[in-house]
Amino acid sequence: MSVNVAPSILSADFSKIDAEVAKVVRAGAGFVHLDVMDGLFVPNRTFGPDLVKTIAPAAGSAIKDTHLMVFDPHRLAPEFIEAGSDIVTFHYEAYETDDERWNCIRIIQRLGAKAGMSVKPATPSEVLDPFLSELSLVLVMSVEPGKGGQSFMPQSLDKIRYFRAKLDSFHSSAYLEVDGGINEETGALCVQAGADTLVAGSYIYGHDDYAERIRRLAAL
Repeated sequence: MSVNVAPSILSADFSKIDAEVAKVVRAGAGFVHLDVMDGLFVPNRTFGPDLVKTIAPAAGSAIKDTHLMVFDPHRLAPEFIEAGSDIVTFHYEAYETDDERWNCIRIIQRLGAKAGMSVKPATPSEVLDPFLSELSLVLVMSVEPGKGGQSFMPQSLDKIRYFRAKLDSFHSSAYLEVDGGINEETGALCVQAGADTLVAGSYIYGHDDYAERIRRLAAL
C-alpha cells in the first residue's frame, strides 16, 4: 500500500498558490496540507479560511487537510469547514479539559468534516487514548509546531509506534500522519514505525521535480 503524501503549502510560492497546489495534485499528492497558526498558540501567524476557499478548485479531489495550531479551535473550525476543509486537526494542548476537546471533535463532525488531533513532541502519547476511537486522523509532530528550520526529532518514532499499535488494536481506519523535517530518509523511518501519511514542505516545494519527489515518498 502506498503512503499518502501531503505537501504543506506553507513552503509554496504564495504569489501563484493556485498553480502550486494544482501542480502537486497533478504530481500525485492525495492530500494538501494547510498549516493554520494564530500567533498565540504558536509564535507565527499564517492564513485564514479564505485561502482554503481560494485553493479548493485547484486541489480538486485531493483531501484538504487543515492543521489548526490555534487556541479555541472550535471557534475557527466551522469557518474552515465551510471553506472546504475535509479534515480538521486541532491540538490536545489547545484546551485544558477533555470536555472541551470532545466538544471540538463533535463540532467538526457535526459540520460534516473529519476530526483529527495532534500532540506536541513533549506531550505524552497516552493523553489521546480516550479520543482515538472517534478520530479520523492522528498527527504526530516531529518538530515543535510553529517554528521553522527544525530538524526531525527521532523520539517522535516512539509516538508513531505507540499510536500504530493503539489504532490497530481496534482496527481503526484513521490516518496516522507525521509532520516536520520529512524527507526520504526520515519519511522511511516514519513509515517503518507505522505512519501512513507524510507531510512534506521544503522537500517538495522549491524543487522542479515535484512528481519524482512525491513518487519517492509514496513508495516508502
